[in-house]
Amino acid sequence: MTLVQLEYIVAVDTYRSFVGAAEKCFVTQPTLSMQVQKLEEMLNVKIFDRSKQPVIPTEIGSQIIQQARIVLQESQKIKEIINSQQQDIVGELKVGIIPTVAPYLLPQVIASMMEKYPDLKLLIWEYTTEDIIHHLKTGVLDCGIMATPVNEPGIAEVPMYYETFVTYISKNSKLFKKKTISSADLEEENIWLLNEGHCMRSQVLNICRSTKDSRLQGLTYNTGSVETLIRMVDMNNGATLLPELALVDLNSKQLSKVRAFKDPEPVREISLVTHSNFIKKRMLNAFREEILAVIPKAMKQKKKKDVVGI
Repeated sequence: MTLVQLEYIVAVDTYRSFVGAAEKCFVTQPTLSMQVQKLEEMLNVKIFDRSKQPVIPTEIGSQIIQQARIVLQESQKIKEIINSQQQDIVGELKVGIIPTVAPYLLPQVIASMMEKYPDLKLLIWEYTTEDIIHHLKTGVLDCGIMATPVNEPGIAEVPMYYETFVTYISKNSKLFKKKTISSADLEEENIWLLNEGHCMRSQVLNICRSTKDSRLQGLTYNTGSVETLIRMVDMNNGATLLPELALVDLNSKQLSKVRAFKDPEPVREISLVTHSNFIKKRMLNAFREEILAVIPKAMKQKKKKDVVGI
């Protein structure tokens, strides 16, 4: 039994395809299949049910793959021990980030990381919270940046900052003349929402439904982009909720449509999340430090803030 064989069965389980696993492992499909078959013959068990599409592990195969992931994670610690003795941060960090955070946080962080750590390779994908958690558990990602708490078994959360939600209101809305907004004020307003699957959608609904008998009336348009929400309010009236960091990209005309919530202001907790067995701690600490360096001091404090659940 070799580490390579274990890597191959983990890859097949992750991508549910021998072809897809071979591509990700940078080998030919026959080579990967042959090594998996050799491992099955050595163990005298079938790890995968090849009659199913997509390919799925057998009952015993699932247990073997789970142990293989542990073995591979532990083997990586040897490299981490060596890296910890080196001055430079080198290697690869695979990051998943929710789309409502990525455009407002990453540009500054990436520029700084690339300048300070030229030997570090950052691989970044925008995913929903559900996908980030899944990819952390399967080893596709090293870490994630997302709203918490999720209280998911096997996932470690390190809160970094607390981002206030604000309302963005059409000039034609009866709420436009208000200086501050309460969740109750939004009961009779058309609220523009993100698509199903985005954690910010759930948080917005939690805010809007936080009062007795609150409800969303009229047209609701689903989108996957905060920028689209802004344009919908600009062109079609109604209101939406925005994360605080999104305000940086607004012009003066748009900023005039922003209203803060009355105290306690609702916020979302943004955390750096990893699998509980994560080992690239030096990379993670460097990444976290660069994130915190671009976050305003006031956003790092949890005091007197109402963290909205997902």
